[in-house]
Amino acid sequence: MIDDISPRLGRYMAKMLGIPAVEIDGLSRISGGASRETYRFAARYYRDGRAHDRRLILRRDPPASLIDTERANEFRAYKAFHKLGLPVPEPVVLELGTEALDRPFFIMEEVQNCSVASILQPDPYGSLATTIGYQFFTTLGKIAKADPDKIGLGDLEGARTESWKHEVARWEREIDEDEREPQPIARAAIRWLKRNPPPPAQKISIVHGDYRTGNFLYDGEGNVRAILDWEMTHLGDPLEDLGWALDPLWSHHNPARPAGTVTREHAIAFWEQASGLKAEPRALFWWEIFASLKGLAIWISAAREYGDGRNTDPVNLFSGWYCTAFHNKVLADRLSAVDA
Repeated sequence: MIDDISPRLGRYMAKMLGIPAVEIDGLSRISGGASRETYRFAARYYRDGRAHDRRLILRRDPPASLIDTERANEFRAYKAFHKLGLPVPEPVVLELGTEALDRPFFIMEEVQNCSVASILQPDPYGSLATTIGYQFFTTLGKIAKADPDKIGLGDLEGARTESWKHEVARWEREIDEDEREPQPIARAAIRWLKRNPPPPAQKISIVHGDYRTGNFLYDGEGNVRAILDWEMTHLGDPLEDLGWALDPLWSHHNPARPAGTVTREHAIAFWEQASGLKAEPRALFWWEIFASLKGLAIWISAAREYGDGRNTDPVNLFSGWYCTAFHNKVLADRLSAVDA
């Protein structure tokens, strides 16, 4: 497959750049993630008498995806927040057609010499945890602070009123469509969320949608260099992102330190300072319940894709097994506590 992509990608880039030829070197698949196929490569070419060697990332739609997402919106989010100076890769080109590589794709700059953490690592950041945690939660606050209309993203999918209701309905539909067996804990969580709506959103913000450990790159000095995977970006309550970032699944087996970084109190304080908003405890608790339900819906969809043979990426198998069990327990514990 890669041998087939390389020459076609070279021809596409040459046409895009208006030059005779582009050499594609070292094209390789990056593991992880199921919403896009991700590849790294070098594009080498001559233009205006100068040699260029660009390290790039290709994000191509897979044959089947566990959650339907809009690649154009992901590209637009990269473009908007890169312009604001946030740590996101520079977007290069978006291709919505299928002629070049069979499926839509986009290309962005590769952020090099960085690491990404796995949720299975018990202490991924070591002595860099505090430095990374400050940047991680501060950057999330800056995303929440941005005005969607001013940065050109005010037309994203979502709801400007009662966004909580819109999001619960969205993920309830995913469970309805993809469950292969009854999901009593998910159904109980949905009932609780509907019966106990959160306070109105302080503002409507850009919601990244999957802001968590494992979706950012950091270097050896603890600098957060790139926030990745904006494919679920939408309009909504900024507490949705905070609740997701604080979820125990991303805590590297230590829920007292969200994202494996700083204490929960510090994480919330960094977010509040950067966003200018308040993480009111009752509202945040609702969005944390929602976060675990949203996770459960994604893992149920992953299991369905893998079980039906539509997308046999091992990440779907892992998600349908480990992550489903994890979030079932988180939700059961939380719901038991509020009903006690």
